[in-house]
Amino acid sequence: MSRFDRYLLSHLLALFGFFSLVLVAVYWVNRAVGLFDQLIGDGQSAVVFLEFSLLTLPNVIRLVLPISAFAACLYAINRLNQESELVVMQATGFSAFRLARPVLFFGLCVMAMQLVLTNVLVPMSQARLSERTSEISTNATSQFLNEGRFMHPTTGITLYISEITPLGELNRIFLSDERSPDDRVVYTAETALLVRGDAGPVLVMMDGAAQRLTREGQRLAVTRFQNFAMELSGLISGGGARRQSLRELSTLQLMTAPDDLVQSIGADPAAFYEEGHGRIASPLLALAAPLVGFAALMLGGYSRFGLLPQIVLGVACLIVLQTISTVSAGMAIKDPMGWPLVYLAPLIGLAMALGLLWQAQRPRRRRAAGAEAPA
Repeated sequence: MSRFDRYLLSHLLALFGFFSLVLVAVYWVNRAVGLFDQLIGDGQSAVVFLEFSLLTLPNVIRLVLPISAFAACLYAINRLNQESELVVMQATGFSAFRLARPVLFFGLCVMAMQLVLTNVLVPMSQARLSERTSEISTNATSQFLNEGRFMHPTTGITLYISEITPLGELNRIFLSDERSPDDRVVYTAETALLVRGDAGPVLVMMDGAAQRLTREGQRLAVTRFQNFAMELSGLISGGGARRQSLRELSTLQLMTAPDDLVQSIGADPAAFYEEGHGRIASPLLALAAPLVGFAALMLGGYSRFGLLPQIVLGVACLIVLQTISTVSAGMAIKDPMGWPLVYLAPLIGLAMALGLLWQAQRPRRRRAAGAEAPA
């Protein structure tokens, strides 16, 4: 690369880091507020909140990278234009396409980051996040077990625990099950423990009794027991086996869409293809975004007041590309053969950048032709 390419690329990368830091912080804080209320409200510790926050960061970074790259390009080119550096380079014979070379290098760097995020880091973080969410949802003690008050984890179930020891023992519990229309069962026990079973958490009660009241005839049967195990999978959401989501799967699995995986997840093959090809189209859109912003700014000449009309044009072009991306993804998810639509937005973005750069060359060619005519 020439000295100018390195100079402009260094400016773009520095501004890209700044805008990415700001946007990630704003977006992450917005999500962390809801996550904090959810986890702390369920009795989780600050360590769990920090772990969940870190696991959501790769997906947040993936969302803001194209926007921060676009913003960095607009800011850098506008500043170079105000300081006449861009005018000097154009006066030395640099065309719009030649000036776009460091922006292309910058876009390739952003595309590489986006490829790593969408195909490696985000699936890994989403898989770990789903595992931890499933573990916490099956932890009945942190979800709804509180000592000294009556709780109703689901319709027809009433639970009371007198004391929860630091070791996790439940002392003097009362459990009323009125879900059956034929009878009502009341369990009482001196102590109990929560253990993890194959289908979910299991409540093991010791030194207690089960009182079954038949509604028809009002007959009461009392059974005393030393040990009694009761599965709580029906009382606790998420107690069963965890189902994978599309974001956890590898890109190869999404693009091939094996029949057994499609059946286990319960999604259409079109959703597999859309998610898999979207992981390739998203980095291409990250490449197109700064090129579109640069090409839009090249339409304007030197002005000490900046390039506000060209900036507005660049922002409008980015909004159009994002709209096309959203609409095409919605269409692709409905048809297994519609996955090529996912690439529509980045291809239009690259074509838009080429068209704007070509348009930026036309005024100079006309002036050059007019200068040669009298001679």
